[in-house]
This record gives sequence, C-alpha cells and structure tokens, in this order.
Amino acid sequence: QVQLVESGGGLVQPGGSLSLSCAASGFTFSSYAMTWYRQGPGKERELVAQISVTGDSTKYEDSVKGRFTISRDNAKNTVYLQMSGLKPEDTAVYYCHGIGLAVGWGQGTQVTVSS
Repeated sequence: QVQLVESGGGLVQPGGSLSLSCAASGFTFSSYAMTWYRQGPGKERELVAQISVTGDSTKYEDSVKGRFTISRDNAKNTVYLQMSGLKPEDTAVYYCHGIGLAVGWGQGTQVTVSS
C-alpha cells in the first residue's frame, strides 16, 4: 500500500523557520522524482519544489526561491522541505507527492505563518 505521510508543520511567526518531512512507503522511493505542493486558503494547489531521483537537481516556485530547500534521503525513503524566512502568504497545507506516482494525496501538514 502506497503511503505518503507529511509532518513537521505548525504555527510560526513571520521570518521563522520550519522543516517538513514526508515519509514514503509501499513503492520504490528512489525511482521517483519527488515534489512538495501547497494549498493555501481559498487557493488552488500549487507546486512548490521538486527534486530528482538522485537529489542532484532541484526546482522551485519563484516565490520560495532562496527561502526553501528540498532534499531527500533515499535510504530513509523520506523527502524534506526546509523553509526559512517564512511569510504569511506561505500559510497553507503542504503535501508531498511523487511525479507519476499513481496514488492520491496524503493528509498534508498545516503551516501557519502569523504573528
């Protein structure tokens, strides 16, 4: 059974940092490029970052470049999103997913940026 379990969200003040994790199971994690998406209040889900199967190539949505870092550990079947310089507009539920992975979305993890 394919599972993607996101964790690490919470409430943080503007300018703060959070580190998200996504534990994957039930598929060959090291064969899939991985992504982080987010869905803010009243907004559509958007791609935030993606990482290649080996981790040597990453891409970011323009608004998070220089603030967010995606990484992965294929030995632990886990993908991470390190977020710093958080802004209120980063408030969203964050989801991970594999590119081409035939499975629905996980439960996500809520990130709230507020003073």
